[in-house]
Amino acid sequence: MSDELQFQVSEVTPSYWQVTFSNGPVNLIDVDTIEQLSALVDRMEQAPDLTVVVFRSANPDFFMAHFDFLADGARIAAMKPGPTGLHPYADNLIRLGRVPAVTVSAIEGRARGAGSEFVLATDIRFAGPRAVLGQFEVGVGAVPGGNPSGQLSRLVGRGRALEILLGADDFPAQLAAEYGYVNRVLPEGELDGFVDAFARRIARFDKVAVAETKALVDKSTRIPDEEFGAALSAYFRTAGRPENEHRVKRLFEGGLQQPDGVELDLGKRVAQ
Repeated sequence: MSDELQFQVSEVTPSYWQVTFSNGPVNLIDVDTIEQLSALVDRMEQAPDLTVVVFRSANPDFFMAHFDFLADGARIAAMKPGPTGLHPYADNLIRLGRVPAVTVSAIEGRARGAGSEFVLATDIRFAGPRAVLGQFEVGVGAVPGGNPSGQLSRLVGRGRALEILLGADDFPAQLAAEYGYVNRVLPEGELDGFVDAFARRIARFDKVAVAETKALVDKSTRIPDEEFGAALSAYFRTAGRPENEHRVKRLFEGGLQQPDGVELDLGKRVAQ
């Protein structure tokens, strides 16, 4: 694991934490992210007073861009299963969704692919007006691996889930809110203040009441672990196939994983 921490934790109070993500110029998710997120979830599970956690980005243009296309595939394949028995990537998403504390994503900028899958694993999603979400994987010949098929179908319905997944396009904040992809959009400059006030409100409440209410909601909406395992297996089976190398190569030629390249309108560019 890298010595550089990607998740900076600020314990505002024992019951309220803010976690800020930072990893390179576009906030890529990589193997170190997976390992560090696992350690963070461990810490969240073990915090006796923790009631609410807000996830933010240090980069106003990129909440979490997507998974790093240049990540070490052998290292990914060699990762040991997490507590759920699944690969740590799927394990993290499942465990993050089930911690007793309420988890809130405050989304500024872009959250696509694995970044979208991360925010879908949190309980509540608020967005700034310039936020962009999307699952572009089909556009590069892969099946999305973090089970957005299961998450989105339950959030937005089957038809809209298929529109998001198969269209592989960008969803600007307001449309994402209309679909139910995010809870609501806050006006320019108001996201951080709103989310902080919301989190402080929950943090003042009794932890047992909050956790047990969340557990009851989860009992009605919980996605089986097997769905996450199947989605990640489908991703590993379909990603990186030789017949799609030209798609990824073209994106890199246009500045993929750079802050001023195709990342700005990736949903449009995967279809060109």
